[in-house]
Amino acid sequence: MRRVVCPGSFDPVHKGHLEIIMRAASLFDEVVVSVSTNPAKKYRFSEEERIDMVSESLSGFSGISVEPMGAGLLAEYCRRIGANAIVKGLRGSSDYEFEAPMATMNRHLSGVETVFFHGDGRYQHVSSSLIKEISALGGDISEFVPKPVLQRL
Repeated sequence: MRRVVCPGSFDPVHKGHLEIIMRAASLFDEVVVSVSTNPAKKYRFSEEERIDMVSESLSGFSGISVEPMGAGLLAEYCRRIGANAIVKGLRGSSDYEFEAPMATMNRHLSGVETVFFHGDGRYQHVSSSLIKEISALGGDISEFVPKPVLQRL
C-alpha cells in the first residue's frame, strides 16, 4: 500500500490545500492529512477545530483520513504510520526554497521522499494567513474556502 502524508497546520484549510490533497488521493492508495501544531505559531483555530474543518471538508472521499500529527519530527511521524512519502503543495519558487531543505532532511532522517505538487493557478495567491486577514476585515472569502471554514469564519 502506498500511504502518503499531507502535513500542515491548516489554520484554516482552504481550497488550495484541498486541491493538493485530492491530487494526492488520485495517485496514492491512502492519504493521511496530518494536522500539526507548532508551539511558535499563533493559531486562530484550536487543533480540534482544524481537524474538524479538514474532516468536514473532505467527508465523502475515500482513501483520505485526518489526524493530529502530535509532537515530534515529521520524519518520525511518517515512519511511525508507515508512510512512503510526504506531499507538499508549492505556490511558487519561495515555497520551494523553504521546503527543499526540509525534504532533504526528512529523506536523510527517515528515507521518506517528498513529492512536490505545483498548485493550481486559481489558488496561487491564497494562503491561510491571507484568508484570515481578509475575513477579519469583512472581505468575501467564499470562493477560496470550503463551507465548513466559511461557517466558522
